[in-house]
Amino acid sequence: MRITDTKPADDGYRMPGEFEPHEGCVMIWPVRPGSWPHGAREAQETFCRVARAIGESEKVWMLCDGEHFSRVRELFRREEQITVLEIETDDAWARDVGPTCVVEEDFREENGKRTVRGIDWQFNAWGGEVDGLYAHWDRDNAAADSICRALGLDCYDARELVLEGGSIHSDGEGTLIVTQSCLLSPGRNPQLTREQIEQKLCRYLGAKKVIWLPYGIYNDETNEHVDNVCAFVAPAEVVLAWTDDEEDPQYAMSLADLKVLEQERDAKGRPFTVHRMPIPRKPVCITQEELDGFVFEEGEDARQVGERLAASYVNFYLSNGGVIVPQFGDEMDSCAVELLAKLFPTRTVHPIYARPIIVGGGNIHCITQQIPRR
Repeated sequence: MRITDTKPADDGYRMPGEFEPHEGCVMIWPVRPGSWPHGAREAQETFCRVARAIGESEKVWMLCDGEHFSRVRELFRREEQITVLEIETDDAWARDVGPTCVVEEDFREENGKRTVRGIDWQFNAWGGEVDGLYAHWDRDNAAADSICRALGLDCYDARELVLEGGSIHSDGEGTLIVTQSCLLSPGRNPQLTREQIEQKLCRYLGAKKVIWLPYGIYNDETNEHVDNVCAFVAPAEVVLAWTDDEEDPQYAMSLADLKVLEQERDAKGRPFTVHRMPIPRKPVCITQEELDGFVFEEGEDARQVGERLAASYVNFYLSNGGVIVPQFGDEMDSCAVELLAKLFPTRTVHPIYARPIIVGGGNIHCITQQIPRR
């Protein structure tokens, strides 16, 4: 059922924290030639590794177009936790095009199954005609509704607001973190003020307070999504992408974010504990070989040789029993693994080489969208 006459907060729903137990996640099989070079071969191999790591402790729904459906279903035929669904999209960024899910605020386990609903935002390829990354996104814009139908979720119509899943992070207890650079970008909702955007986020996500960080990760083509720079690991506790190199452009950006977090309190009045997560020591940049493997369509954002990519370890995924963390062949890889192992001692850390994903413009968190436990 598509819900058009109420908002989630009015109905007693909230956006949970990603560290809360959930049923599984949605992923999308990568094929777009303008995002995944050389026929997406390496990207597909990496997506398989991510899906199988997640599948150790929760369900995975892998979306795929009709052309590749039989092959993808065959690839996962031995994985009972992975289900392939024939739903067409324009690209593979499940976090951004999938439904943001909300759950009953007053649910009690003894009452039986918890109701989960989806939210279908307006999607315009991260900026539409202003600075969108490709010219056609109709199938991506329809994905959230299609996913909700396939999974049997009622869905709120939130097309009044342009928003992507990677641009919001929730603690599950009334606090959201976002970035000004993204949510106030001219290609999203220029007709709305910051205060109006905040009000809509609270009504849709059951939040009481929104923390506005100034910046995301340097050169992040999503206008600096929050999920690449700062993430909740528990209520009132976050990881923040960090570098001690004052010459790196990320230094000033992360410092500005840190100052906000140090001054702010969450919705319950608690100060934030901030864990500094290093970024790769050496910038991850696109190579000529990778560039030669792309096939860009008219109106699509083209890449340049040597372009710095928005590599960040904050872009990890929390499965019920694991932490799937990107690796870049950098000396900071092990530091990220050690920090996440310390923060999540009861979960297995799965380090996965993620260059094939970052070349596509995102990271591990970007290709997964959680579905809460019902």
